[in-house]
This record gives sequence, C-alpha cells and structure tokens, in this order.
Amino acid sequence: MKIVKLIIFLYCITLSSQTKNQYKIHTIAFYNLENLFDTINNPNTRDDDRTPTGKDKYTSKIYRDKIKKLSEVIVQIGAKTSKKPPTILGVCEIENFEVLEDLVSSDILKQYGYKIIQYDSPDRRGIDTALLYREEFFALEDHKAFELKIWDEKGYRIYTRDQLMVSGYLEDDKVYFIVNHWPSRWGGEKRSRPKRVKAAILTKKIITEIKSYDIDAKIIVMGDFNDNPNDKSFSEILETDKYKEIGNGKELYSPFIRMFDNGLNTLVYNDYFHLFDQFFFTKNLISTPNKKGLIYYKSGIYNADFLKQKEGKYKGYPFRSYQSGQYTGGYSDHFPVYIYLVSKIKKAI
Repeated sequence: MKIVKLIIFLYCITLSSQTKNQYKIHTIAFYNLENLFDTINNPNTRDDDRTPTGKDKYTSKIYRDKIKKLSEVIVQIGAKTSKKPPTILGVCEIENFEVLEDLVSSDILKQYGYKIIQYDSPDRRGIDTALLYREEFFALEDHKAFELKIWDEKGYRIYTRDQLMVSGYLEDDKVYFIVNHWPSRWGGEKRSRPKRVKAAILTKKIITEIKSYDIDAKIIVMGDFNDNPNDKSFSEILETDKYKEIGNGKELYSPFIRMFDNGLNTLVYNDYFHLFDQFFFTKNLISTPNKKGLIYYKSGIYNADFLKQKEGKYKGYPFRSYQSGQYTGGYSDHFPVYIYLVSKIKKAI
C-alpha cells in the first residue's frame, strides 16, 4: 500500500512540474537624473552653471563621475527580482542626446545595448525627457513628442518639457509609454498648480488619442510629476484609482497612491517628503481570469542605503550629486521608481 501511495505521489509531482507556470519578468523604471548636463555652454539655454567656469564648477572629471554613478544605480533598479537591468527606462533632467549616448556607452551599461528616444524640448534650461530601451526585448514601433503649451498670468509663454510617447512590442504585446516631467512648484504649490493641471490635461489627451485608434491599448505613464498622487492633477483630472477593480468607472490604476498613503517618498524638499516620481497605467495590465500577455506584478521605489545621505542635517535624504553649489559625489535628489511586468509561460521540465 505504501508503494502504491509513493507511485501516485511521484506521478503528481511529475505532472505538476510539466505544467508549472514560469514567468518572464521585465523591469520598467523611471529616474530623474538630476541635471545630467554636458560641460559645453549652450548659448540658447540656461546651462551656464553646469560648465567648468560656471557656479557649479562642472568639469569633465565631475561629468564622468556622474555618468559612472548613475550607471551604477540604473543597472540595479529592479534587478533583485528580474535578475537583469531595466528593459525600459524613462529619464528626465537630461540636456541632450549626447549625454545619454555617454550614459548607455559607459563601462557598466554598454553591454546591455540600450537605445535612445529623445527630443529637444523648448524648456528654458534645455532639459528634456527621454526613454531608453533594450532592443533585445523591445521592438520599437513609433514615437512622438507632445508640446505642453502654457502661459503665465501676464500672458507670457512658459517653455517647459514635452511629453514623450513611445510605442512598441514587448513580449509580442503592444505597449505605449508616456514619459513626463511636469512643471515645477517654483513660486509655491498653489500658485504653480494650474501648470500641472494643464500638464495632466495633455496627458489625458494623449491617452484618449491612443485609445481612439487602439481601444484596448496597454498604456503606461511614468515621470517626475512634481505632484503627489493625491493632488488635483491625479485625483480630479486623470482620475487615477488606488483600487484594482475593473468596471468601477476609473480606467487608470496607480499603485503609488497607497505607497504615498503609507508614507513612502522619492524626494525631500524643505523637510517635506514627496512622492513626485510615479507610474500609473490602464487597468487592462492588471491580472484577471484568462488574461494573456503582459500583466502588472508589483511596483517599488529603489532607495538602497547607498542612495541616501548617511549623516548630518540631511540624513536619510536622497544623496544628491550637488548640494549648495558643491559636488558631493552623490547620485540624484530623487530615488528611482519601477514596476514589474510579467508574462506567463508554460514549460515542460
């Protein structure tokens, strides 16, 4: 009898292993690179501080060290679970295409074959958004920059960053990415709020446009929004939802709402903790019965100890690369954020 039970047990184990679910995991990340400028003065932008003779004494040595430091961070975002660097990486606060070329060709990152999508935006400081992708996993289809047109109280144009849309195929699933860096809170949160409301309206317009020709589009929006998940731009304009339930009238899910409710942050300013760096996405990326293709797994903030100030007045803050006009040897004044997308495969063993 014991022998019969043993045979049945072994058969069940074998059958189970033959149909065992396995997953491909992709990290989708976003990182504010804190003013990744080259050292060359551009007469058309306000980049004078980030030059060797400027206020920041921004030399080639510092530039090379900053590239190295950022590469060290990027290669580790989400890698604890996915076992590889991000498949997709949205970035902001970069000066031009050339600094990204230096970044992806650095000793640490060059082996991963990152490609670059970047447009020069009309921002006065000359900073842009961009998307890096690993060609090995992501087949690029299209990309476009959407200009954010806003004016101040006196009717003068405020030149700010474009919103970047990139589409392509990941694991044979078409995905749309929208990369943002919304207007800052310069002048105060309340006074600057209308600018970010306008930015949210543009993001919503882009989503609507995509869905007009691809009704079931899987859309992922990322960025440094200079707003927290509970601010008007999200709660009223985009109507992001902290609940995963489909069919409750809200189409966009944000796992970062609960993270903010739980006290998590990606930056600190004047001792106020903020979660400006976020993801939200269409709910068709959430696992449901019989769901096929890519699905959302979980999200996180990459805030490893080496990315934090170790001591002093700013202990626990992001270890930024510049403080009071001095190069600190740090990384960025923001922590990177990420989500995991997974696709289920069945593989006989």
